Amino acid sequence: MAAGAEAIYESETKTIRCLVCANEAAVALSSGLEPDREGVVSAAAGTAGSSARREYERRKAKDQEKLRGKWGSLGPLAAAFSDERPSTKSWDRGATGEERLGARLNALASEDLAILHDRRIPGSKANIDHIAITSGGIWVIDAKRYKGRPELKIEGGFLRPRAEKLLIGGRESTKLVDGVLKQLDVVKDLVEDVPINGALCFIDADWPLFGGAFTTRGVQILWPKRLTEVLAAQTSGDVDVVRMKESLASTFRPA
Repeated sequence: MAAGAEAIYESETKTIRCLVCANEAAVALSSGLEPDREGVVSAAAGTAGSSARREYERRKAKDQEKLRGKWGSLGPLAAAFSDERPSTKSWDRGATGEERLGARLNALASEDLAILHDRRIPGSKANIDHIAITSGGIWVIDAKRYKGRPELKIEGGFLRPRAEKLLIGGRESTKLVDGVLKQLDVVKDLVEDVPINGALCFIDADWPLFGGAFTTRGVQILWPKRLTEVLAAQTSGDVDVVRMKESLASTFRPA
């Protein structure tokens, strides 16, 4: 691997998987192929972070075009030495987070655990970052690459209504939980009698050495390794993974 390349270390097997290679493998196979023993998934599963990556490239090109228009013949030089706008850079950061989590999830893919990435919600411009289908149920997963420590703040109780708030580095972030709950409602409307779970997975957050994961309003708040452990343990249930994957993939098309 080249110096500085992003990778995933799998402690169980003591191996390193190149992030770029893992995601390229996910789309290199022809549509319809099933996961192999190495966890390589088919192109039909979608590509993690693809819509966020496209939006980043679109915004980057637009910013550079404005610089070229402003500086004329010096435009290319100005574009080369100008820092990206924070609003543009945030899309690159988000896309990288989805790609990194997607590579981890792809490594879990098997006959008993299917993964779908970057799926468009019908009738909406919104998308679901990842969907995991296990024999125990469906998981709707939202990936966030935020700095700071995720914490649960509880207000109210005896004399006033109880309220749960999600804080990230002390910042109010409860709307992220609201977003996952809306995605869960969409999926619930399309499947019957199948357990559905929601998860907010924070990449690069400041997690404590012990504990740290928690649940708020039914949504699990955790990190990539913990998420993969939870999914790998979902081995008991009556969900037909292959059939459910096909059903969800036909409804939630790649974004």
